[in-house]
Amino acid sequence: MLERLRANLGLKVLALVLAVAAWGYFRLAPNPVVAARFVQTLNVPIVTTGLKSDKVARFSERQAVVSVVVPRSGEVKPDDVRAVLDLEGRGVGVYNVPVEVIAPKLDIRSLSPASVTLSIERIEERHLAVRVRYVGQVRRNIVVDRMAVTPAEVVLRGATGDLDHVAGVRVDVPLASSAAPFDAMLKPVATNAAGNELPTIDVEPNLVRVQGEFGAATPAVK
Repeated sequence: MLERLRANLGLKVLALVLAVAAWGYFRLAPNPVVAARFVQTLNVPIVTTGLKSDKVARFSERQAVVSVVVPRSGEVKPDDVRAVLDLEGRGVGVYNVPVEVIAPKLDIRSLSPASVTLSIERIEERHLAVRVRYVGQVRRNIVVDRMAVTPAEVVLRGATGDLDHVAGVRVDVPLASSAAPFDAMLKPVATNAAGNELPTIDVEPNLVRVQGEFGAATPAVK
């Protein structure tokens, strides 16, 4: 047995050394085949570019799922990847636009969705008078002598489809508990036919001055 072990001892030692060296090389050296096995999935916001300021894009899919190969330098951050819809030169209408992934020096494996269906609407302006709505507890002994809004008319700005739902603009004035002058800066809001605020409509100015007088009610003469 000892003689068998000694036979070709030099070759056996050399084979062992080569085997250890090969293991060390593949274990420690950069290996693109091994690195390619690691894929990271990211949720990336979908953004638009190239759209003029007088238009707005409407689409429901706001996130893209992107799979990228993780480089040996470390984990990929969501900020390293962008999902973009290029709307340059597009007018009002409905479009199916491909999602472009911007990720320099990264290997993209998959993308979902590959495209997004969207509508482009024009941003318009409308002028409406501001009406006063009184809120709070009604008191028999207090009446509104006068109430004025400055400016009396405001500018509404929004997409054409949103502006079509506007029924009016109002400010809420709290009812006083006693006779007193009223002077306050209040926020006007655009509302629909049901009286609900429309948050997608911008109102300018964002504050109006409301001045008036709460007076004592005159007792009825019997």
